[in-house]
Amino acid sequence: MGHIRWQTAIALVSILLLGVLLGYLAYNLTTVIVPDFGGTYVEGVAGNPKAINPILQNNEIDRDLVSLMFSSLTRVDERGEIVPELARRWEISEDGLAYTFYLRQDVRWHDGAPFSADDVMFTIQAIQDPDFQGLPDVSEPWLPVTIEIVDRYAVRFILEEPFAPFLDYTTVGILPAHLLGTVPAGLLPSSQFNLRPVGTGPFMLSEISAQHVILETNPHWYRRRPYLDKIEFVFYPDYPSIFVAHERGDVSGISRVWPDYLDEVREGESLNMYSAPLSGYTLVFLNLTRPLFQEREVRQALLWALDRQGLVDEVLGGQGIVVYSPIMPNVWAYDENLPRYSYDSEKAIALLEAAGWTDADGDGVREKGDLRLEFELLTNDDPIREQLVQEIVRQWASVGVLAKPRVAGWPEPVATALRTRQFDALLGGWGALPPDPDPYPHWHSSQASEDGQNYAGYINDDADMLLEEARRVNDRALRGELYRKFQRIFVEDVPALLLYQPVYNYAVDERVRGVQVGPMLDTPDRFRTVTQWYIAIKRVVLSEASK
Repeated sequence: MGHIRWQTAIALVSILLLGVLLGYLAYNLTTVIVPDFGGTYVEGVAGNPKAINPILQNNEIDRDLVSLMFSSLTRVDERGEIVPELARRWEISEDGLAYTFYLRQDVRWHDGAPFSADDVMFTIQAIQDPDFQGLPDVSEPWLPVTIEIVDRYAVRFILEEPFAPFLDYTTVGILPAHLLGTVPAGLLPSSQFNLRPVGTGPFMLSEISAQHVILETNPHWYRRRPYLDKIEFVFYPDYPSIFVAHERGDVSGISRVWPDYLDEVREGESLNMYSAPLSGYTLVFLNLTRPLFQEREVRQALLWALDRQGLVDEVLGGQGIVVYSPIMPNVWAYDENLPRYSYDSEKAIALLEAAGWTDADGDGVREKGDLRLEFELLTNDDPIREQLVQEIVRQWASVGVLAKPRVAGWPEPVATALRTRQFDALLGGWGALPPDPDPYPHWHSSQASEDGQNYAGYINDDADMLLEEARRVNDRALRGELYRKFQRIFVEDVPALLLYQPVYNYAVDERVRGVQVGPMLDTPDRFRTVTQWYIAIKRVVLSEASK
């Protein structure tokens, strides 16, 4: 009898355990882990903010913070297309002169004040003001534009002539008129607003000091609430310091991974690395007013003599893409069939010899008449650029070209040398190129003056006509054909030595999920999907997760 009771007890326990197991399996098979609200993402950045203001931002941290705190009429999506943001939609008149934007009516500033057309009017008029202290890149496209308020939630921009790239410039962040409307444009740089900003973006300022800045979720955000409660940027003097901070557990993200640290990040287990090409390129500007560079054959030979892929592999750790055109390869106007200058030192030597450049005295430097193939190669004191210059000098020396390296500070005196054209050759770069491929600002002859950005002084009538026409038409197919013709002229003339498109590397702790990085115009684009990042998780019934 006792034996039967013991078997019964075992059976009951087994049934109970089986029920628990089946219940556990049923729970796990009918539930799923999903993102939850909460958590703080902490990122280490090098430097300090100067002006958290969308029309005055002048360093990388400023741009990062602006991207999280401010919104614009339009934004650039992951495909490089202009899409609505503060504007719901827009209309373009048949003659291409009037752009009417219809604004969202559910937007509030971080302080709760309503957003309206008055804010758009104030921002653009501040940019247009003669006393505006921001970059010319920001102000110049807006100077010939007239702005009209149609009603509280609609504005119209009227252009003097058709300008196909105009929509790119509507991605500038909008400022609050109710806080800055009485501040003259010339005094905006000294306003306390720049370190106590109020925007309409998904995050708002919570705390700022010399050591860090903390952003918290904007309760008035007009889209779905971000999962993260807070984002903190901790300021460090340089990038090596950020790596040390991560090893201590002080930060969850590293804002930029330089080539020297790539292997360390790849071999580590706690960081995920994200990479994407940036919209821009590094190049050697040649001052075409110098007699040495007025011969096309010399310019072509200098490019043939450069092992650009070697520069990318050896100096950048492979984190770059050799470029062959001033129009980026992922843009609709890029000509995939362009002739390419691959590394060929023998061809460089043959070109120079045929053009009369010989080394008659055997000193290793070519001469032609009274000219020696000798010039100064200037760059700023960035460690990567210093290494690039040294390697470029070495490569050119092998074909009889003597380039003398010089390193100076940024922005002065290198920026001054560019602006005043007081250089022979200069290793620099264009960054944050807009999605529209318009190369007019950098390569049209009208921009060769001190106020323009055609620093090489490139002048070609045929190229000018193509660039001018491409700005006047809105038909993308026609514009693409015009730009392809321009690219072929550029490749033949070699007005500058294009090197590579940089690849941006960004590291985030594996506990931070939902991070996605696609093609980037500028480094703040790493936050394009930040409202979907999450740290906290929860388990919910499968049917609830699909809602």
